[in-house]
Amino acid sequence: MPTEGIKRVIVLGSTGSIGTQTLDVVRALNASPESPFTIEVVGLAAGRNLPLLADQVRAFRPKGVAIARDGDLSALRRRLGDLADQTEIFAGPQGPNELLGTIPADLVVNGLVGAAGLRPTLAALERGIDVALANKESLVIGGPLVQRALQKGGARLLPIDSEHSALFQLLQGCPPNEVRRVVLTASGGALRDRPLERIPQATPEDVLKHPTWAMGARITVDSATLVNKAFEVIEAHWLFGIPWERIGVVVHPQSVVHALVELVDGSLLAHLGEPDMRVPIQYALTYPERAAHPWAPLRLEGLSLEFRALEPERYPAFGLVVEAGRRGGTFPAAANAADEVAVERFLRREIDFGSIPRLLEAALEAHEAQAVPPERLRLSDVLEADRWARAFAREWAPR
Repeated sequence: MPTEGIKRVIVLGSTGSIGTQTLDVVRALNASPESPFTIEVVGLAAGRNLPLLADQVRAFRPKGVAIARDGDLSALRRRLGDLADQTEIFAGPQGPNELLGTIPADLVVNGLVGAAGLRPTLAALERGIDVALANKESLVIGGPLVQRALQKGGARLLPIDSEHSALFQLLQGCPPNEVRRVVLTASGGALRDRPLERIPQATPEDVLKHPTWAMGARITVDSATLVNKAFEVIEAHWLFGIPWERIGVVVHPQSVVHALVELVDGSLLAHLGEPDMRVPIQYALTYPERAAHPWAPLRLEGLSLEFRALEPERYPAFGLVVEAGRRGGTFPAAANAADEVAVERFLRREIDFGSIPRLLEAALEAHEAQAVPPERLRLSDVLEADRWARAFAREWAPR
């Protein structure tokens, strides 16, 4: 909890989309007289964008910084100049964990991309530090591990994804016995209106033209395959303890309704808002309080909402990944790693778009691990499945 009106925050992935928007929100909150407290950015972790990271350090003066590669340490020190002596710098793969173990914080915003985000999530939660989570992989590949870390440390997990933030808010007013099911909305991605016969030949340029959101390359491709939404189904299962059969998905092109809750009497509760990630980020930063914000509010005048059934033939990868989640154990880790490599290979034009679901299917069929009960799943199991699936996906070739 904040001490003396100050909330200490560490931002992991500070130079990425979520990280930069988080820092935008911090600036706005700290400039607002209506903010419930001042936010002090005490730590930053980033990858290879040293110029932007150096700018962030100069702007926020964190106590600690982590960078992904040991070889960048001297280059970052040169960029920081005199500030390098005032900032503790951690370098290498263990940098984020060392940052979390050294710099006291009230909240960690995990905006890291990929399986590398799991370890910091566990490290923060086990230390009793609340986590505002945008790293999907933490729950997708390590849901049982995250649950155990929550129980051990007594911290809170606050979702940043717009859909899960919406559900988090909707479910606060709903007794569990009154909830029939929850529904996540999907934009449908860049190919939602493309004729089915032309989808397999879609180019990276086609797929990266997301109609609603401005996001990183992998998540934009995953939105076109709906793998991203399958990951969100897995996340919802672990975040809210909702059975698989009670989690639905509909395609909603406007991306204005972020989630719905259907009650046992047939009523539907919906969360509406502009497709702006700064809104759920701010809610996570100020939770359990709310603060006024400068972002444009949703205008209801002239608003038209459309909902479509999910077409399995348009999104064959969706069902494969949800089924991996149902099987549990290390299957979600294998699905995530295979997808990450498949997307990389597609963006490098090594495989076509239609090969992404075929690669995923082949990887899950070849994965030999048995479904492990949640209480027995180990981090080493998850990391080994991740390693195996990446190797498989790099070698896979279309027939």
